[in-house]
Amino acid sequence: MPAIPSLGGLRGRGDDRAKGTPVRALPVPLSAYVVDCAVYVDGRRLPGRWTHSEAIKEVRKRHEGFVWIGLHEPDAEQIQGVADTFGLHELAVEDALEAHQRPKLERYDDTLFMVFKTVRYVEHESPTTANEIVETGELMLFLGRDFVVTVRHGNHSGLARLRRELDEDQERLALGPAAVVHAIADHVVDHYLEVTTRIESDIDEIEAQVFAPRSQVSAEQIYLMKREVLELRRAVLPLATPVQRLSEGYTRLVPDEVRSYFRDVADHLATVSERVAAFDELLSTLVDATVAKISLQQNTDMRKITAWAAIITVPTMIAGIYGMNFDFMPELHWKFGYPLIFGVIVTICLMLYRIFRKNDWL
Repeated sequence: MPAIPSLGGLRGRGDDRAKGTPVRALPVPLSAYVVDCAVYVDGRRLPGRWTHSEAIKEVRKRHEGFVWIGLHEPDAEQIQGVADTFGLHELAVEDALEAHQRPKLERYDDTLFMVFKTVRYVEHESPTTANEIVETGELMLFLGRDFVVTVRHGNHSGLARLRRELDEDQERLALGPAAVVHAIADHVVDHYLEVTTRIESDIDEIEAQVFAPRSQVSAEQIYLMKREVLELRRAVLPLATPVQRLSEGYTRLVPDEVRSYFRDVADHLATVSERVAAFDELLSTLVDATVAKISLQQNTDMRKITAWAAIITVPTMIAGIYGMNFDFMPELHWKFGYPLIFGVIVTICLMLYRIFRKNDWL
């Protein structure tokens, strides 16, 4: 991706200004933390590559259009220059540096700060053996009258494809920077829908295995899936209020033409929330079913152990009696004593075995 010029490159442009040379956006490399920086006027992306300071100057000189700059995991020093240029509030900038924020919407003077939790489905062979199913990241954005600044944390939440799609939709971009915010919100929620669809298939597979005879699904694996659903829930549920506010006229930065689109995002988000809540309830039921199944299996095993112990008790008892070595015991010196006692032992054991089999203990 292209990137912001170095300080040396900026000094060179200052020298050009001193000599009266017209300044143009030159094809210089962007820094690693700046993914892209673009100027949009009447829905069209202006050609060339821009620094954040030159981009906002161009927009304000024209008195129309807006700037969209995307940052990826910047540090405090890197983001401070952007914050100074666009006048971002220090508290919002501090939150943008932290990768552990809840989805929220905050207003600072004439700027909005919004946080999204992004999610990605982790491919795996089977949900019963996977260690991770949902990977999360974060996407923060600043919305002003003539700019949008996005800050990403995580490697799966890229917006390059979305930016290309928007570049081809001039009518949509002509609505202003709020249209970019809507596109990002819609993009994030669409990924929620995609992930919940994949998770639904995994839960169906776990459910089939739980109720299959002699299945090996453990309660621990279901708890893992429940933990992943909880991670998804933390991303989805808190976002409902911010999206609802944007659809109800929370700020003048979102015009009426864009506000109606947020209602569609809110509807999709409600669908995701319902799915996640259903997943949580179903997994709780599957945990209970697995525990009940394990308890039933343990009871069955215990009955078998008890039955065999009862059968073994008979020869043990008789052998114990005749092992006391008394001189005057029945059949002790009788020639048929041993066969008789052995026959009694076998007969009683067989009777007990048949009784236990009849009662499904063996």
